[in-house]
Amino acid sequence: MKAGDKIKIDFAGKKKDALVFKVFPSSVYLKVDFENDKEKIVKRKLSQIENKKPASNKEKKK
Repeated sequence: MKAGDKIKIDFAGKKKDALVFKVFPSSVYLKVDFENDKEKIVKRKLSQIENKKPASNKEKKK
């Protein structure tokens, strides 16, 4: 993933188109168009965007 890529993200239960603005080792800044706020910049964790799995790798106890 690099700046300028177009991706889809989950936002409030809906899929939104987003443009990657800045990429850091553990976070990413995205430009997202909302109804009343065009090109709003939102910050997301990189693990939240790339992996749709929970971040922890612990096994569940029975």
